[in-house]
Amino acid sequence: MNKQCTLCPHKCKVDRNINIGRCKAGDKIEIGGTSLHKFEEPCISGANGSGTVFFSKCNLNCVFCQNYEISNLGNGKKIEVEELSNIFLKQQEKNAENINLVSPTIYADKIVEAIKIAKEKGLKIPIIYNTNGYENIETLKKLDGYIDVYLPDLKYYYEELAIKYSKVQNYFKIATEAIKEMYKQVGSPKFDENGMIKKGLIIRHLVLPNNLENSKKVLKWIKENIDEKVYVSIMTQYFPTYKAQEYQEINRKINKEEYVEIENYIYDLGIENGYMQDFSEENEEQYVPKWEY
Repeated sequence: MNKQCTLCPHKCKVDRNINIGRCKAGDKIEIGGTSLHKFEEPCISGANGSGTVFFSKCNLNCVFCQNYEISNLGNGKKIEVEELSNIFLKQQEKNAENINLVSPTIYADKIVEAIKIAKEKGLKIPIIYNTNGYENIETLKKLDGYIDVYLPDLKYYYEELAIKYSKVQNYFKIATEAIKEMYKQVGSPKFDENGMIKKGLIIRHLVLPNNLENSKKVLKWIKENIDEKVYVSIMTQYFPTYKAQEYQEINRKINKEEYVEIENYIYDLGIENGYMQDFSEENEEQYVPKWEY
């Protein structure tokens, strides 16, 4: 671990062997659990499920985080690099379609070490970097060649929303530059004969209630700045959890009218590739993993 941690854009420069930074992580990898996840995009979950590793702690503090028990409350168990590499191999033995690294940013250096070890022992399935988008270009460059699929969020266009809901500044500028670097590394999605993604970029966006203009600005930027073949995954699964109930404007799911408006906007923009979750009035809590710490 670098004695002055600059893995993420906060660049706290703390010695994580001694102290913790903004993300509250120390020198050990911490995970909240693993699973064969069946509820990712079809090209990621496939028939067998995505070999997910959920990392604990986070460099954002989203008030609506569905994984708040491990991301914001920090619950998890500490493991060594060797154990992480073994987790990757066990997921492959279970016929996972890929290795899905969820919120990996603050452990990126150790994840690279684990991937190297696992590949030497026969890891062959694609590696997915499933991130909130708040990434350092320098860190991403160190991941080049180790990550097959980048799956970043692009949460906010408006600075005030990023500050209010995730306690972070310059989100849009930092995330969009990071996404450009990701695209430079892996390009547009490439699929096998079964429709499973093997390499490429998919950009996720979560639609928040009462914030459709934010979503439209995000989608417009994607259309105008990334390859026309880009895949976009529109998530409509939002439900108020963790601290979201303290914010009246997001203390509900999106409604049918909001769903249809975003759906129509996607067609108007001409975004042709990707996914949009079906509209549901039910909370999606049943899809939140059971943590193993």
